[in-house]
Amino acid sequence: MTVDACKALAVANDGLDANRRLEAWLHDRCGLHFGEADLGLMGQRLARVVEQFGLQGLGELAREIERDKNHELTAAVVHAASTNHTYFFREMDTLDFYRRHLLDLAKSQGEIRVWSAATSTGDEAYTCAIIAVEALGLEEAQERVKILGTDISAPVIETAELGIYRRPNLEYTPDHLRSRFFRPLADGRVAVSDDIKRLCTFRRMNLKHRPYPFQKKFDIVLCRNVLYYFRIPTQREVLHSVHEVVQPGGILLTDVSFTLRDLRVPWNTVRSGAHRKI
Repeated sequence: MTVDACKALAVANDGLDANRRLEAWLHDRCGLHFGEADLGLMGQRLARVVEQFGLQGLGELAREIERDKNHELTAAVVHAASTNHTYFFREMDTLDFYRRHLLDLAKSQGEIRVWSAATSTGDEAYTCAIIAVEALGLEEAQERVKILGTDISAPVIETAELGIYRRPNLEYTPDHLRSRFFRPLADGRVAVSDDIKRLCTFRRMNLKHRPYPFQKKFDIVLCRNVLYYFRIPTQREVLHSVHEVVQPGGILLTDVSFTLRDLRVPWNTVRSGAHRKI
């Protein structure tokens, strides 16, 4: 083997080792797991972090985050690896179930607590708020419905709190709801109305850090577009932890294609994407 070929092989092996170390770090810190199909996308995102911080490559990035001295770099890696693609009114069948259950709760109790776990940029939490206002009326919704949105990424939580979005995020939002609950801005983006923002609170939170720090239990939890990115043991741990912070008979909403069948968790699936606490 030539010298150049040996150097190329060493670089390739170093890159492979860095990817494995970065994936191991992300799993240990955040619970995230990337399959072979996702590693390319993760590499592209982390390459931007390498460039942003002036590092020499993924190998140096792995060494720096393992040292755990640069908190800005750590936050940037977590944000880059998180899946942030979302939009308003995603999976309408699940949201229709949410609306019906919300109306049932309104008949039998006062405060209704909703948690949008892995809320990303807040599209899901604000969608829940809009549905609550449409179902209960503005005054009653603001008085009775409390919605918490959490995510591991600080930048997306900042976006959620700001409540300003590009129009593609509203592609599946009915026109009458766009005109009622969003205000167009001069730069082409739209802002969520203050009436809707008042129903929502956003906080940064890592689902892998347990027990969860809630004093009151939730009636409905949405945990969508996130469980896929955990290994099975972490999925099971998260689902047990969510179970602990949900009221008896409370509802967990997941992606419709995500099944709890083989996870041995205390949830009874009532329909695709909807599960009741046992």
